[in-house]
Amino acid sequence: MSTATGGARTDERFAHPALFYSGRDEYLAGTLPFIEEGLREGDPVAVAVPGPNLALLRDALGAASERVEMLDMTEAGRNPGRIIPGVLRGFADDHSGRHVRIVGEPVWPGRSEAEYPACAQHEALINLAFAGRAATILCPYDAGNLAPEVIADACATHPTLIGPDGRRSSDRYDPHRIVETYNRPLPEPPATRARTVDATNLGEIRRWVTDRAGDLGLSGERLGDLELAATELATNSVAHGGGAGVVALWAHDGDLVCEVRDSGHITDPLAGRLPADAEQLGGRGLLLVNHLADLVRVCTDELGTTIRIHVRLP
Repeated sequence: MSTATGGARTDERFAHPALFYSGRDEYLAGTLPFIEEGLREGDPVAVAVPGPNLALLRDALGAASERVEMLDMTEAGRNPGRIIPGVLRGFADDHSGRHVRIVGEPVWPGRSEAEYPACAQHEALINLAFAGRAATILCPYDAGNLAPEVIADACATHPTLIGPDGRRSSDRYDPHRIVETYNRPLPEPPATRARTVDATNLGEIRRWVTDRAGDLGLSGERLGDLELAATELATNSVAHGGGAGVVALWAHDGDLVCEVRDSGHITDPLAGRLPADAEQLGGRGLLLVNHLADLVRVCTDELGTTIRIHVRLP
């Protein structure tokens, strides 16, 4: 396999290549030279990949791994909506004014059907979040084990593709299409009790969410996280979603799921996906929700917005 990752930076603009690999050797051939070149050039380097690949790179780097920020993406990026603010932009902003290199692997075999649309949108939105910034983010894809549709989406979200035949520009690059493609209506929830929230009953709804989540098996710190996230969404519905919303709560496939629907419309595709400015007075609600939840799914159109958050049950 051609390593072809050297020389990824020809100027100070953003680069976002996808690396298609099959097996251990191709993974190392595609990622290790990229990391080592960054270290030689004095670039801050971060690696956020699933645990087994993280261990593989740590072993291959040896003592040099101590100069790399290394994160297990299955934890740091469990919710794809927090990868940009909490992992990628977080690292880049910590090294403001310098070119940074990041290996980020947000999609891996085992990602659930519910998680994948948020992953695809995340990969598309990286291009918007980093436009004009001094960074190169290399995204490995396990081409031998991921579905063909996932590989096709990667060709639309990455302007440059690296594979066994070398490096080429993607003739299918169209990240805006991916954002819209996965802005799709969410599956209908099961028959469950739902409550209307408005300015008169925010406290009552918060208690209802907490009591019902406790009955469904959530407890401790995670119960507090859900209470805070649901309260933020309900408050946003009252403030920005036409003055009222509908809140529903249920358990599904090992998760506690909370949905808030209202008549508002989210116009900024990066809402909740960028770090908050220190002087920012508002607009932190969806960002906080992304940091608290294990998965956030959003569908917004001219008729309204549905936000569904997942918190794993113990």
